Amino acid sequence: MQPPNTTKHTVAIADDHRLIAESLSYLINDSPEFNVILLANNGKLLLEALEKSEALPDICILDINMPVLNGVETAREINVRFPDIKLLALSMNDDEASVIQMIRAGCRGYLLKDCTQTELHRALHEIFTKGFYYSDFVTGKLVHTIHKEEKATEPGVRLTEREMEFIRHAASEMTYKEIALTMKLSERTIDGYREALFEKLQVKSRVGLVLYAIRAGWVLAN
Repeated sequence: MQPPNTTKHTVAIADDHRLIAESLSYLINDSPEFNVILLANNGKLLLEALEKSEALPDICILDINMPVLNGVETAREINVRFPDIKLLALSMNDDEASVIQMIRAGCRGYLLKDCTQTELHRALHEIFTKGFYYSDFVTGKLVHTIHKEEKATEPGVRLTEREMEFIRHAASEMTYKEIALTMKLSERTIDGYREALFEKLQVKSRVGLVLYAIRAGWVLAN
């Protein structure tokens, strides 16, 4: 009988708070599945370490608010230079804009720093095995819709050109007021587009709408 495979998946962490990075490392190493091999204080140092590394990590955990090179910029660079590395955002930020930015930059999941050790381990496991992990905080019940095999273009889902234009703007950092100005429509009309799309696509938030659009291929994820 052959012994079980004890090889652990490797993890890198980029966070400018050393204590947080070291605490995360301790929590992750407590898992039989993962092992932290690299800590960096910002995105620039992480990229430099990856360039020199003989063995790249399987997953990188990225904070958003880092000096020199922040999480969004770092995620974009890693996706271009090291596309095989999977990315997980871990942040104190709980606003829609931060979630959208990191997911569009290529992160496979988004956790808040007050998550439990169990959820952290689950996120790492699912990103490695399934390719993604979006917590209830990010999408609620929407995650079960977004990641089904069927595309959003299945029979029954029909969007107008103006609805598609609204979705593309919603996937940016523009406010709803700025979207109204760009589309030369009133803010009330923009509210109508938003509510109609929420109903049509069965989503409950702007984050949900953007995730749905990324899954459907209507907007790019990076």
